Amino acid sequence: MGTPDFAVPCLEKLNNSKHEILGVFSQPDKPVGRKQILTPPPVKVWAVENNIPVFQPEKIKNSNASEIIKELNPDIIIVVAYGKILPGEVLNAAKFGCINVHASLLPKYRGAAPIQWAVLNGDKKTGVSIMQMDEGLDTGDVILVRECEIGENETSAELFDKLSVIGADALLEALELIENGNTNPRKQPEGDFGYAKMITKELCPIDWRKSAAEIHNQVRGLQTWPVATTVINSKTVKIHKTKLVDIKGNKAGEIVDNNKKLIISCGDGNCLEILELQAEGKKKMDAKSFLLGNKIEINSVLGE
Repeated sequence: MGTPDFAVPCLEKLNNSKHEILGVFSQPDKPVGRKQILTPPPVKVWAVENNIPVFQPEKIKNSNASEIIKELNPDIIIVVAYGKILPGEVLNAAKFGCINVHASLLPKYRGAAPIQWAVLNGDKKTGVSIMQMDEGLDTGDVILVRECEIGENETSAELFDKLSVIGADALLEALELIENGNTNPRKQPEGDFGYAKMITKELCPIDWRKSAAEIHNQVRGLQTWPVATTVINSKTVKIHKTKLVDIKGNKAGEIVDNNKKLIISCGDGNCLEILELQAEGKKKMDAKSFLLGNKIEINSVLGE
């Protein structure tokens, strides 16, 4: 049971293993882009290409999902970024129940967007947890954990790709443990350890009064969607890539250097260099190219 690109490596690993995939549940096709073209999710695309039955119920609760699962008669149900809450009747529909491939070091970052929030918060490490699912939100017993470091300039998009591969390998390890009865699950501690809420466009505008590191994390965390933004010459511009620089600034948001590069002073007195940006209706470009077509005065202030 899965929907986005993140879940596809798990399917590929399973398909190339001794295990048999009986069926795939994915969210319904959705309109995408300005033309709102009805588009199947990546998991469905993969399943169709590999001749595996696909089911796309609008709802899991109060639907025939549990009947379909009973007919398939699986030993175990694997959930990877499916995007729907599973009722008890589904959680208990297979011999070994449901396990979830979750992209965080549980109990930290339960919820919908653990990868982005790990980057937004400037974490130095994250990982994948394989969890036995219960009716709580990512509160089940943890079977296996695999950690990885987060690079200073690594974006959430890059981390998605890395963790999807780590998750696929960890899944096969967990299945081996389950099959052999060697899981030794670890109960998660109770309490609030940070909920990874949905990412929205409200997170995009950059507040240059924040530290250079915080703004750098914001840019990395919101890549490739919805992308951090600022106002330059009264127009909203997307900021795709930045780097921390060892230069001291003055006023928050002030242009410190506009000579073939774009360096901005932040609220903590440190500076950030904008490497890639995108004006509305234009293509993404490097700062040097942007400056050729857009006059930005030295000492002017972004965000105003």
